[in-house]
Amino acid sequence: MAALAASWPWAGLFFLLALLAVAGADTDAGDVAALGNLYSSWNSPAQLTGWSAAGGDPCGAAWAGVTCSGTAVTSIKLSGMELNGTLGYELSSLQALKTMDLSNNFLHDSIPYQLPSNLTYLNLAKNNLSGNLPYSISTMVSLEYLNLSHNSLFQEIGELFGSLNSLSELDISFNNLTGSLPISMGSLSKVSSLYMQNNQLSGTVDVLSNLSLATLNIANNNFSGTIPQELSSIPNLIVGGNSFANMPASPPPTLTPPPKNTRDQPNHPQGPISAPIVPETPIDQDDKKLQTGPLVGIAVGSIAVGSCVLFALVFCLHKTRKRNDDASSEPKDIVGSLAVNIERASNRETPIPNNSHENAVVATSDLQPSGKMTPERVYGTNGSTAKNAKVPVTATSYTVAALQVATNSFCQDSLLGEGSLGRVYKADFPNGKVLAVKKIDSASLSLYEEENFLEVISNISRLRHPNIVPLTGYCTEHGQRLLVYEYIGNGTLHDILHFSDGMSRKLTWNTRVRIALGTARALEYLHEVCMPPVVHRSFKSSNILLDEEYSPHLSDCGLAALSPNPEREVSAEVVGSFGYSAPEFAMSGTYTTKSDVYSFGVVMLELLTGRKPLDSSRERSEQSLVRWATPQLHDIDLLAKMVDPAMDGLYPAKSLSRFADIIAICVQSEPEFRPPMSEVVQQLVRLMQRASIIRRQSDDLGYSYRVPEGGTGDAI
Repeated sequence: MAALAASWPWAGLFFLLALLAVAGADTDAGDVAALGNLYSSWNSPAQLTGWSAAGGDPCGAAWAGVTCSGTAVTSIKLSGMELNGTLGYELSSLQALKTMDLSNNFLHDSIPYQLPSNLTYLNLAKNNLSGNLPYSISTMVSLEYLNLSHNSLFQEIGELFGSLNSLSELDISFNNLTGSLPISMGSLSKVSSLYMQNNQLSGTVDVLSNLSLATLNIANNNFSGTIPQELSSIPNLIVGGNSFANMPASPPPTLTPPPKNTRDQPNHPQGPISAPIVPETPIDQDDKKLQTGPLVGIAVGSIAVGSCVLFALVFCLHKTRKRNDDASSEPKDIVGSLAVNIERASNRETPIPNNSHENAVVATSDLQPSGKMTPERVYGTNGSTAKNAKVPVTATSYTVAALQVATNSFCQDSLLGEGSLGRVYKADFPNGKVLAVKKIDSASLSLYEEENFLEVISNISRLRHPNIVPLTGYCTEHGQRLLVYEYIGNGTLHDILHFSDGMSRKLTWNTRVRIALGTARALEYLHEVCMPPVVHRSFKSSNILLDEEYSPHLSDCGLAALSPNPEREVSAEVVGSFGYSAPEFAMSGTYTTKSDVYSFGVVMLELLTGRKPLDSSRERSEQSLVRWATPQLHDIDLLAKMVDPAMDGLYPAKSLSRFADIIAICVQSEPEFRPPMSEVVQQLVRLMQRASIIRRQSDDLGYSYRVPEGGTGDAI
């Protein structure tokens, strides 16, 4: 026993040393990369002490707002830190993260569609975030608290809640969300507080009938039908500002106190559904008679005056319409303007977040989704967009004159490129902003496509992803069809690989993998996040733009809706056999998301070999890149000979083999055997994570291994 007692101090010392070793250990490489990406996306704010975009040890060095367990980051709390930027694209690497609070900042753009999967608490309230609710929320089965309120989120909510059995509080209030409530919302078995007020949600609320709620706020939406009887037992129920058939009567305006701004108190209901009770005071019977007479007189007089005004208004409208019908000059859309004014007057005023874009919110509040558009509703008499169009276009409307000035009248010197729909010009605006303008050739649009132009650009303007070139504006004035995009100034991947002297040497192996991953994420977003899925149909290296850091940005997303029918675009026989298009397109003319996957595999082959998909200058057996390369992808010796000479042999052999495996499954001839883009993304992420470990060990982000002469090497 004495010997055992004597050994206890040493055991305690060893235990303490073990704890110190864990505490001093380097943070997980994936976590470091994710935080570094966040820091860069926030433009390296000085208030985040300890943070760095070039690696480091967040756990050991105690970065501001970061909490760890061992070597893994478990919490990020940076509320009210005046952060300005985006949420990056590597949040999903934070596998141990449980809590993330980035509320009360100035974060913008869309919420990343890949979020940390093990979160229990997520608060992104009071920012400037736009886009839709990311699909990855549906996989966060441990989530208990979710607050996305006071942003500019739009589109439908989506079926996200079927597996969120732990969620107790959900706040998506003060956004621009549309559509009906998803059926999966009825599966939130543990939710007690639900805030959806001040959106543009519609339909019934029957899916909420069986929830055990203590608080439900659905005020100021477009809900209709009846309020289910089951909801009447909810202690804090707020439903005002909707169109329910059994809505309780609203109290007189003078008795209703002004609503509090829930932006400052997002988790407190605005009050019960019933009107406030006004205490009765005893009134003398003679006083009642004295008060009744004036009230009746006021009521009768108001009705008479209102009737006269209504009669005069109808008479004026009738005379105006008759005069316009008889006139030979161009008619004016007086009725349309009146309808817009009435619609705007009837819109509820929604409190606007202090740090949100007021103009953007106001612009979208006047526009409601509608069915199929007709030319009379979409276009005014001079070919410009009518102001009463019902399409919710979030992009900026430009005049032809402004775009002519910015492009120097679309001169040859401003020309950036040309595609099947028209030419693209560089636009330099007087305020110093540089954009890209795609001038669509009207001959390439059918009558139907012209009529639905606004609907198409409305859908395109909603595509928000860090690897997709965003549509920022449009012009339909005087019959023109122009699209305005952000300008990405480092050229296309196609030009850098095939036409630039020496530029392809800057595309290191790690850079090429990063380009593949970025474009794969863009396609994954189009195919698996957007509802309905978006088929690119023109995925190729010339549509991948690179910025100064060689990050990829996919262009022409959503333009397939404007493109001519693929069967009459080019010869199906040629395109199906060579180039980027999949074999099924040659056989049947069909093009699906799996066809995009094939095209992605061809672009990966370009990155691997530096060759064009179709090169008639080579000998016949090597003209088609896919036919030439596919048989060699699983032979390590032949694979090494295929690598782009511009890389000068600097690449990890194991990583090269995995890269080739991904290519092989993407370019399979049978569409059903090609993987979904989410699977491709995961394989590329794993490849990048292994590369991060190597870079961390070498302390050089641009490091690559030269393949030994034996051919295989021992790198990743």
